[in-house]
Amino acid sequence: MTVTPGAIRITDVRTVGVPVSDQDRALAFYADTLGFATRMDGSFGGGRWIEVAPEGATTSIALVAPAEGSPTGVDTGIRFTTADADADHAHLVAAGADVDPEVLRYPGVPPMFSFRDPDGNTLYVVEMP
Repeated sequence: MTVTPGAIRITDVRTVGVPVSDQDRALAFYADTLGFATRMDGSFGGGRWIEVAPEGATTSIALVAPAEGSPTGVDTGIRFTTADADADHAHLVAAGADVDPEVLRYPGVPPMFSFRDPDGNTLYVVEMP
């Protein structure tokens, strides 16, 4: 098989799925606690499809029902960016979210912390200048 340079037209990441056991509970957390906007909430393939995202973000998070036998409570690898990790950390602590005890600070690495959604899925917040 020959690959032609430039033949692939992928330009962006649109949606990343996060497995959740209760879509209504997850939607409440992502909307109310994180302040994400609901971009889509409708039927899809016999189930419900929900997408949420920070205002102005290119990529959305799909709150998907896991496939039978698949786990929730995964390390999603998703990194959100913020201008102020300390303020976001304090907000999540005040909201009662399952968040790291403190913002991590390592030499040469931006301040960051992780938190878990109601299903135990781990997400990260990284401060970018």
